[in-house]
Amino acid sequence: MILSRVAVVLITIAASTVMANDSPRNVLFIAADDLACTLGCFGDPMAKTPNLDRLAATGVCFLNAHNQIPLCNPSRASVMTGMRPDKIKVYDLDRHFRDEVPDVVTLSQQFKNRGWYTARVGKIYHYNVPASIGTDGFDDPPSWQQTFNPKGRDKTDEPLIFNAEPHRKISGALSWLAADGTDEEQTDGMVATEAIRLMREHRDEPFFIAAGFFRPHTPYVAPKKYFDLYPLDEIRLPYSPEDDRDDIPTAAFAHNCPVPHYGLEEPVLREAIQAYYASVSFVDAQVGRMLDTLDDLGLKDNTLVVFWSDHGYHLGEHNGVWQKRTLFEQGSRAPLLFRAPKAAGNGQPCRRIVEFIDIYPTVMDWAGLPLPKHLDGFSLMPLLREPTKKWNDIAVTQILRPADKRLETQVMGCSIRTARWRYTEWAEGKSGVELYDHHSDPMEFRNLAVNPDAAASRIIEQLRQELRQRASGKIPSVPVNPKRL
Repeated sequence: MILSRVAVVLITIAASTVMANDSPRNVLFIAADDLACTLGCFGDPMAKTPNLDRLAATGVCFLNAHNQIPLCNPSRASVMTGMRPDKIKVYDLDRHFRDEVPDVVTLSQQFKNRGWYTARVGKIYHYNVPASIGTDGFDDPPSWQQTFNPKGRDKTDEPLIFNAEPHRKISGALSWLAADGTDEEQTDGMVATEAIRLMREHRDEPFFIAAGFFRPHTPYVAPKKYFDLYPLDEIRLPYSPEDDRDDIPTAAFAHNCPVPHYGLEEPVLREAIQAYYASVSFVDAQVGRMLDTLDDLGLKDNTLVVFWSDHGYHLGEHNGVWQKRTLFEQGSRAPLLFRAPKAAGNGQPCRRIVEFIDIYPTVMDWAGLPLPKHLDGFSLMPLLREPTKKWNDIAVTQILRPADKRLETQVMGCSIRTARWRYTEWAEGKSGVELYDHHSDPMEFRNLAVNPDAAASRIIEQLRQELRQRASGKIPSVPVNPKRL
């Protein structure tokens, strides 16, 4: 009882300290699900994303941000703990990070413990989509004071969803619906509505409000008006050379995508791309509603806005790769935007290579909170002040391949991305190696690790050693500026 009273007093003092500031530092933490860099601010010529483009124009858009593992549950666990997958031992959809690190304090928990109002609306930790919409999913109760789990008409309209692969569940198949009704009737519209209500209710106290959208995860569901933004006759499949797959290891392709384009015809694939982009524009509109609310409430100048997706996404690259679980650029690279009030770098894009484990320390640093020792990433505040500042320019992404008909045993793939190169190895090279030069081959069409010349061999060895250092944790405690690889 005495300890409980002490804890209450300490939290009250912390809250009072924050409230004593005329401008308490709020955090609006926005996540999307399975969102590729299909945004106007990332240079996508087809994307209609005016609100995220507005956020990028008033903040810092990290054009080369890479997730730690391109799969929903482990990526989200890594972001919220600030730790690499090898530390929390989460590689798939079924394990909770607290099984390995039961006492870790998550990002939002840091704010809750210091007196901020903390709430989650929608998907921040893992959910099975769409099955778990409306539930707590794979949530982490210590992370929040309150949680809200909206469930919209996308759930009741599930029988109307078109499934291009009826032998598979809509959660993993190319499936979509041009929905009737308004934005606010959809689950993601309800997420935005609830987050807006919470911002209004808690405008006079410091808050950490996390709003997690379920789209554009399959099934791609959005009101019809967003489909109309993308005429089918303007949609094309991404280009790949006919022999693109000839020099790529078998393990590089996800086990759930063994056949190019799932064996579907081009007209169906173009409809799938239309539905995906429609879902992206729908999410963009909900972000716009929340940004407008910050303006209306006069909170823009004291609220950090963070927008991120759990990982990248494929829409047919490499002769028919779709969805996630790859270590190609489209799988590891994902949207990351920060808008820190009065940051000197606002309005400038940042081209430095950064990692998603950097999100946690950046948010803490911006709020003026001490960084816990368990973090594997670095604060990006120097880049928010000066986006062209020299940086590590190194990111590591990994994925676990289960044993299946193609692979006799489980295979771990690890990839290191530098300013110029991507080096990837499967089972430490036993199941294949890849090397791509992003200066001459940004789409990763030519694997230089096949019959490498002397120069490529030197780069492979150098990057292999760097990857081993990262995997072992033998990395500098502060960012350095090594010779560019």
